[in-house]
Amino acid sequence: MKSYTCIVEGKVTGGKFQSWVLSTAQRLELKGWVRNINDGKAEILVQGNPDSYAVLQAALKTEAPVPDLKAVTCTVIEYDKVHERFEVRG
Repeated sequence: MKSYTCIVEGKVTGGKFQSWVLSTAQRLELKGWVRNINDGKAEILVQGNPDSYAVLQAALKTEAPVPDLKAVTCTVIEYDKVHERFEVRG
């Protein structure tokens, strides 16, 4: 399945970022997950309407609660699992 992945670099720890991504993705009816990965980075996997993904991608750069935002890098990937909801992981 065509999916999207984003790496967000900046101060993503502390809970506000992940809960913001969760509520924004749910509002946009996107599926997938968000998780912190290391050294001030978070990874997001998104499945759903490409227009909704584009809204999320733009919001990550302008609205997300990330002090010291360094970069948002998003790519299209082929992913073999279909998610039924959006969730916060580890």
